[in-house]
This record gives sequence, C-alpha cells and structure tokens, in this order.
Amino acid sequence: MMAHCSDPECSHVTYIPHSCGHRSCPHCQNYESQQWIQKQLKKRLPTTYWLITFTLPSQLRDMAWKNQKIIYSIMFACVQDTLKTFVKNDKKLGGVAGLEAILHTHSRNLNYHPHIHVIMPGASIDKNTRLWRTKSQDYLFNKNALAKVFRAKLLQAIVDAKLSLPKNCKEKWIVHCKNVGSGEKAMIYLGTYLYRGVISEKNILECKNGLVTFRYLNAKTNKYMAKTVSGEHFLYLLMLHILPKGFRRTRSYGFLHPCSKKLIRILQLIFHVNPFVSRV
Repeated sequence: MMAHCSDPECSHVTYIPHSCGHRSCPHCQNYESQQWIQKQLKKRLPTTYWLITFTLPSQLRDMAWKNQKIIYSIMFACVQDTLKTFVKNDKKLGGVAGLEAILHTHSRNLNYHPHIHVIMPGASIDKNTRLWRTKSQDYLFNKNALAKVFRAKLLQAIVDAKLSLPKNCKEKWIVHCKNVGSGEKAMIYLGTYLYRGVISEKNILECKNGLVTFRYLNAKTNKYMAKTVSGEHFLYLLMLHILPKGFRRTRSYGFLHPCSKKLIRILQLIFHVNPFVSRV
C-alpha cells in the first residue's frame, strides 16, 4: 500500500506491506501470540511450575530435517509419554500429569536445533481418590533419568517408524529441568517467541552488498554477538524453521488439555485462585 503525507507542501511517500498471514511472520502473528499467553495464564493452578527442555542430539538432526513431520510427532509423543510415566510412578504425585509442550527448531544463532519446552505444574490428580497432589519446590525429577528414558523411547519410536538410525548416536542426552515459580514468566517468554518467527527485525542490523548482518544473544556469555552471512544463506536459515503445513507447534496433555476446562475451574474455585492476578 502506498501512503503519502496529506500536507500539500510535503511530498513524502512510503510503502506499507499488507499482512501476509504467514505463521512465521513477525507482523502478522502478534495477536495469536497474545491469545496463547492469555489462555495459558487463565489455566494457572496453585503449585510450583517447572520448565523442562528435551533436546534432540546433533547426530539425529539431519534425519529430523529430512523427515520433519515424522520426527517432530515422535518427539511430542515421547516427551509426553516420558513425563506422564514419571508422574504416575512418583511416590508423592502418583496421578495424572498436566503438560504444555512447545516445539522450537532453532538456536539463538538460527542454526537447526530441534527441542521441546514443557511447562509443567509440579502436581497431579489422582483419578481414584480425586486428590490434588503437589511436590516440593526444590526437586521434581532427576534430569539424567529423564534423558535416559526419553532417549530409549525416541530411538525405539524411530526404529518403529522404519527410519535408519545413525551409527554414531551418543549415549548421553541432555534434558534441563528448572523451577519457574508460578510459571507466569515462562509462559510469557515462550508465548512471545511462539508465533513471531525465529528472528525479530530489530536484530537484523544491516543488509548491504548482498550480505546480511544480524545479532544474537550468546547463551554462555549472555552478550550479543554479530554474525554476517550472504543473503541467500540468511534466507536458508529462515527456511530451516518453517514447519510442515498444518503441523501444530504446541500441544496440551493431561489435566491441561482443552477438554479439562471444567476441572481446572473447579480446582481454581476450591483453592481460591484468581488466574488473572499475577503471582510472580
């Protein structure tokens, strides 16, 4: 769309792009991002929340890129199966888990790095006794045990899908498990990055002579670093993270599933929880 100044003495003209509607566009998906955040905050419950991250090792990433829909679906299935098993077998929880899982495919420097973040209440519901059970704020599960079970389930699922495993797949995988308090900050952080694409426009520093310079935050030093690549390679980095058509980036499981709205409202009523009041 072409827009020009209404002042007859000013001849300034500018062009404004129409909304493209693509789910990777930073302009078009801001509303969807805010909607997702509000839905998650509306479901908050009186317990400590945990942010658990399951990462696909580098040896499997080439196979994942060539079979995205299959591998991403397998990752979601194995993550939720692993956590549900741990919650069910835990002495203090021993019930049904509630999970919000989000797939990310990029690292901060835009490289291909598939991983799933899970926002999980440290609580469960016992179907037999109808009891709400919570766990200590200091410890949820052993991250090494989570990684070991996740590895076994994922590799078996890949074999069952009739895909060939690489011979050099390492034994030790990485799972992070972090206490995030009420969960509000974690939900807002993940929701902000969920629909706006893999890089914001403010981080693209320069586009000149066929080269693109962008910045990213180094996870180890917590300082911004600049990276310059050709325009073609920059587009390639962006295209790496466009999901297969129709594939959902977020999944809800257990008592956080959309079908459990009534149960969540009952719990909030019993424990006098107002989900719209910040607990951060």
